[in-house]
Amino acid sequence: MTQRLAGKTAFLTAAGQGMGRAAALAFAQEGAQVWATDINAEALATLDHPGIRTRVLDVRNSAEVALAAADIGPVNVLFNCAGFVHNGSILQCSEDDWDFSVDLNLSSMFRVTRAFLPGMLEHGGGAIINMASMASSLKGFPNRFVYGTTKAGVIGFTKAVAADFVKQGIRCNCICPGTVDTPSLRGRIASAADPVQAEKDFIARQPMGRLATVDDISPLLVYLASDESKFVTGAALSVDGGVTI
Repeated sequence: MTQRLAGKTAFLTAAGQGMGRAAALAFAQEGAQVWATDINAEALATLDHPGIRTRVLDVRNSAEVALAAADIGPVNVLFNCAGFVHNGSILQCSEDDWDFSVDLNLSSMFRVTRAFLPGMLEHGGGAIINMASMASSLKGFPNRFVYGTTKAGVIGFTKAVAADFVKQGIRCNCICPGTVDTPSLRGRIASAADPVQAEKDFIARQPMGRLATVDDISPLLVYLASDESKFVTGAALSVDGGVTI
């Protein structure tokens, strides 16, 4: 590795598995000191790298988030990765489904960013990366009503933060991945009425003819966390295998 993040401290949510885990390892391998957080202590325990420290965190709890920011102190990189994929149209979305998805997918970013942004500002800036999606935020997909709504909100959130703090050294961007082969996806496939067909359907919507891997996505995260992207802010960057062509 080239130590592209040497000297930087990074804070990540949902780092126990999937994209959060891949980002934590990629950041650490590039020299960052990483704080990997997740609500799942067992998943965090599997992160074995000298550059990674772990902390159990419920991003839906404002007090826990504020305490984490106070304990950890200023960071250079913040990756808001926590999220949930609800399946269904507006008619299959209860008020509880709506509240949970909005809280985890969007409000958690508000809590975490609000907690860590003052430290970034005091120390001259930093890079904030938010997890959006190509699904519904850039392109409509069936049965992704509240998920797509929240991910569109992530893009608006990203641009608003970027605009407010662009002159103070803060860069805020989001990524819009295609369908990534993660434990979350595998869980959704397994729960389908026909898992074999469900996997085929997920693959079929990718013009490149395959699912993305976490290693397809993590290089973009490293780029956005590094000084190489110092002129990039307010962007919603697609890494979707051509879905939104």
